[in-house]
Amino acid sequence: MPARAAKLAPKEIVGRLSDLYGAPELRIHGDPMTELVLTILSQNTSDGNSGRAFMRLTSRFPAWESLMAADPAEIEDAISVGGLAKVKTPRIKRVLEDVWEQRGSFDLAFLGEMPLADAKSWLTSLPGVGPKTAACVLMFALGKPALPVDTHVHRVAQRLGLVPKKATAEKSHDLLEAILEPEDVYPFHISLIKHGRRICHAQRPKCDECPLLDGCPFGRNLVGAKAG
Repeated sequence: MPARAAKLAPKEIVGRLSDLYGAPELRIHGDPMTELVLTILSQNTSDGNSGRAFMRLTSRFPAWESLMAADPAEIEDAISVGGLAKVKTPRIKRVLEDVWEQRGSFDLAFLGEMPLADAKSWLTSLPGVGPKTAACVLMFALGKPALPVDTHVHRVAQRLGLVPKKATAEKSHDLLEAILEPEDVYPFHISLIKHGRRICHAQRPKCDECPLLDGCPFGRNLVGAKAG
């Protein structure tokens, strides 16, 4: 029977993973409307494919106004390389229409001046924008301490016991943000993604190589089972 895992504080997790992978440094991307459209395109596809879809889309429709007015078939053709074009096309058009109707422009910089909870609420009121998409816009475009929870972040956080096993990724956004210091949100996000890709795999995780093993109930049980 393995010794019980000692729960690691989020700051300790960030520190250990930063020692392993390097300390992440946030570089704000800029325009939040660009980030919003790019993030919608990235849903359920690779970064490479979503990037290519975005470049094709903005090459064909260089202004948001022209994209909002475009024929859906033309948008589908432009973003087809990114996958799920029939789903993402109406989603993008509706987001642009909603933003224009509410703001009379596509400038979302005002979100940077709002309290985090209000900014999240505003973004998630848009069609097809969930907690992860909203967090990506707020973090990467505006530098706010909003935590995007992707499959890697969710898996690692659950295994470490930071969120309940039955907590959904959507619920985990709020749970994890509540235990993180604002300055740790970005490095936590990036470090857990790297850790999920390199060591804490969904299948056959490399627990023996993990610097968090002493504080990971999942890993301790797995290693103990193998030893037994």
